[in-house]
Amino acid sequence: DISQLEGAGKNVQDKKINFISSLWNKCKPTEVKFVTKLLLGTLRLGVAENTVMDALAIAFTGDKENRKKLQYAYNVSSDLGKVAETVATKGLEGIEKFEIALFNPIRPMLADRVKSEAEAIEKMGNEFAAEYKLDGERVQLHIEGDKVVLFSRSLEKIEIYYPDIIEKIPKNIQADNIILEAEAVAINENTGDFLPFQELMHRRRKYKIEKAITKYPITVNFFDVLYCNGKNCMELSYKERREKMEKHVKEDEFAKYIPMKLVKNECEIEDFMENSINAGSEGLMLKMLDKPYQAGSRGNHWLKLKREYSNDLGDSLDLVVIGGYFGKGRRTGNYGTLLLATYDEDENTFPSICKVGTGFTDESLDQLYQILNPKVSIKKNPRIISEMEADVWFEPELVIEVVASEITLSPIHKAAFNTIRKNTGLALRFPKFTGKIRVDKAVEDASTNEEVITLYKGQKKIAHDKNLM
Repeated sequence: DISQLEGAGKNVQDKKINFISSLWNKCKPTEVKFVTKLLLGTLRLGVAENTVMDALAIAFTGDKENRKKLQYAYNVSSDLGKVAETVATKGLEGIEKFEIALFNPIRPMLADRVKSEAEAIEKMGNEFAAEYKLDGERVQLHIEGDKVVLFSRSLEKIEIYYPDIIEKIPKNIQADNIILEAEAVAINENTGDFLPFQELMHRRRKYKIEKAITKYPITVNFFDVLYCNGKNCMELSYKERREKMEKHVKEDEFAKYIPMKLVKNECEIEDFMENSINAGSEGLMLKMLDKPYQAGSRGNHWLKLKREYSNDLGDSLDLVVIGGYFGKGRRTGNYGTLLLATYDEDENTFPSICKVGTGFTDESLDQLYQILNPKVSIKKNPRIISEMEADVWFEPELVIEVVASEITLSPIHKAAFNTIRKNTGLALRFPKFTGKIRVDKAVEDASTNEEVITLYKGQKKIAHDKNLM
């Protein structure tokens, strides 16, 4: 199996070449195209995972309601192909045997957003946990003895970028085996202060990784445990998981617990928010004390409350880069402006929401050009929904963060089209790039139409708009 051939040596490359050549020799001419696309990961059919899950449930169990069991199997295995093969050959009996496996990634639990302390209390109840929302890379650590495997939020193996974690963390673990979640954050070695996410991304460069690791040191900040000593911990409450994590992970200067406090009212949230911002955090994560870890799920059990920007929108958006416009003057040779989109979960598409040309430094423009150039597409991907034309179209594979002054109705852009008003979408006014290139984030985890609609309706001057449907 070619996916099992790891490494970059000549022997490995020769084995891959021989495998692919053998595979092509067995193909008919019409099959070569599709096999090649499968190998390159570019066989894009525009079918969402949710659609596949529904179809599998109906086809092999006869009942769409069984999709929940398939979803759980997928969430703990992160392997939709394996789920499909199992339900097709062994039915629900095989699906019910899926469980957490060490060194196999678990799909991460995600958070909804809130704009205020009052909204958070309304959704969370009387008492809940508040944690610093650190501006780093979310890492899932699988550890047994001295063996450490790291997965990103998008389930990519990332040990190459964090050899310091591989080397140092085993001595902090007081368990036979464990799966932990943490935030890897760049720090100022002299002061210990947290640094912005973009500093961490220097480790993602293909070259001079060793130099970047020395120049951009990190701390690993733990916040959850999913598996410990051979037992699934996801069904435990947040409070129980936090206690177990602190029992089995020993802190030092490199490995720390994300700061946490139990809060009951707006004043306590505001105080802890101020502490987090002063420490270099970007806000708070709020978590219900009695709820389990819901792999692959987004909901009100976890909420994120970010500090307000100096605009009415009050939050940043993670948007998908779908098109580019060639720069002029100082930006000649780069993409000076980018066309961005939200993610439409229902249609599995990327509808345009704005063009952004501010907030870029010369360094970020160079970096974006290097990342985006291999993603240039001759034709517009059918999942991109845009009336605007771009100088170049990109495969929708990269997420960047932007802020804006407000969200407005738009006759041109297609985000949330026909939702607020007929023949009208939503657009960002005065969007600005924050400097964060979210290489750790899958495009399906970008800001959705529903999130944008919620932000739009939450704007003060929109709150009583009679035009809302």
